[in-house]
Amino acid sequence: MTTEVRVPTLGESVTEATVATWFKKPGDAVEVDEMLCELETDKVTVEVPSPAAGTLADIIAAEGETVGVDALLANISEGGAAAPSKDAPKAEAKAEEPAAEAPASGGDSVDVMVPTLGESVTEATVSTWFKAVGDSVAQDEMLCELETDKVSVEVPAPAGGVLAEIVAPEGTTVDASAKLAVISGSAVGQTDPAPAPKADAAPAAAPEGTGRSDVENAPSAQKAMAAAGISADQVTGTGRDGRVMKDDVAKAVAAAASAPTASAPASAPRAPVAADDAAREERVKMTRLRQTIAKRLKESQNTAAMLTTYNEVDMGAVMELRNEYKDLFLKKHGVKLGFMSFFTKACCHALKEVPEVNAEIDGTDIVYKNFVHMGVAAGTPTGLVVPVIRDADAMSFAAIEKAIAEKGARARDGKLSMAEMQGGTFTLSNGGVYGSLMSSPILNPPQSGILGMHKIQDRPMAIGGQVVIRPMMYLALSYDHRIVDGKGAVTFLVRVKEALEDPRRLLMDL
Repeated sequence: MTTEVRVPTLGESVTEATVATWFKKPGDAVEVDEMLCELETDKVTVEVPSPAAGTLADIIAAEGETVGVDALLANISEGGAAAPSKDAPKAEAKAEEPAAEAPASGGDSVDVMVPTLGESVTEATVSTWFKAVGDSVAQDEMLCELETDKVSVEVPAPAGGVLAEIVAPEGTTVDASAKLAVISGSAVGQTDPAPAPKADAAPAAAPEGTGRSDVENAPSAQKAMAAAGISADQVTGTGRDGRVMKDDVAKAVAAAASAPTASAPASAPRAPVAADDAAREERVKMTRLRQTIAKRLKESQNTAAMLTTYNEVDMGAVMELRNEYKDLFLKKHGVKLGFMSFFTKACCHALKEVPEVNAEIDGTDIVYKNFVHMGVAAGTPTGLVVPVIRDADAMSFAAIEKAIAEKGARARDGKLSMAEMQGGTFTLSNGGVYGSLMSSPILNPPQSGILGMHKIQDRPMAIGGQVVIRPMMYLALSYDHRIVDGKGAVTFLVRVKEALEDPRRLLMDL
């Protein structure tokens, strides 16, 4: 009996996906609900579980193919062994290749593979190798470090021996199932001369007169330079210790093509820098997380008609209520009562009245959300992330505070999954924790609104004809003017202000 594996429902307004990774190959045994493959859409990453136990008979949609909803991905043979697949001999031959390529060192060799990178993470960049070819390694000793768009992952040695080969050098982008290196299990491998020429090849690879005779350029960069007909001294390396990477070659070629005169330096990506200044500069490659942040923020500015409107709120009532009940709240719920739960509740209240701020544009359609998935921007040592609290409009103050505390801790530890940072409909950004008095937040696409919170500061205010010192906070709402008019934006801010200055309105839905 054969069971079909089809593309699951991908979400609202998502009609197609790309097959990113297959975790199984034809002939492999699978269990019910075991993950077979991963699909990528323009919004989320979806894992496809096995609908039945048996053997993966064949794969219909290979990695890289674009498929529609309910398209056939694979077939599972239940009960007996799978029928011989045309891909099976290839898979077997491929599985035998590493053993044939492993250097003979008088002992068994062990492949060093990319470890589990976390849910929905499909690739990483090799940032640093702590060992060189020919070095002795002990079991669990750190060999290299990988960077993903969320976290850094250290790769330990699966066995003791000698590092016989580095398959993925620094700067290489690898997928979740790639081989990084080969460890020779025999101690004699230390005296084996085979790896030596590879280690000594670095000086020859470096261009003369560059002062980097001990730095080997990336193999992909060497190939790209040969194809473009340029030498390494025409390229500015951005890799570790000035190493030339493939992207550096592409930039140099583009600069040469757009240069107005032949005298313009082809490798100059920026204005000339004085020698004295250059000696005091430090060039560090952007992490994958920082590159993702930069790309998304710039996309937001390029696509949305972004506008910001401001208001101010007297935080006195919220502060008094918090001071009165914070001890009892902590004792009963086991979490501190902060300001974020008040702002979350106030925004959910306002979004019901002004639903376009909680909507998004999809082509020529406006998609209104009858729920609030609240994104809460959080600063981490590696950059800004926005974990999402789902169905915040249906949560209590205590549930919101617990969710914010838990997501914040996971964000700081780099343990958030991609799924936890997707699907938000509106975002809160609290710059006040860093002392910001006023700012204009940037939209988190495809959302249409983000509220910036700021520092609470005592200011003189005219109340009832008298000048009174009150704890005031500036609020800034950035919104997409394509679907949110000025009236809607101002109304939203006024409703948030009213709810915070009189929290009783939240209880009565006023």
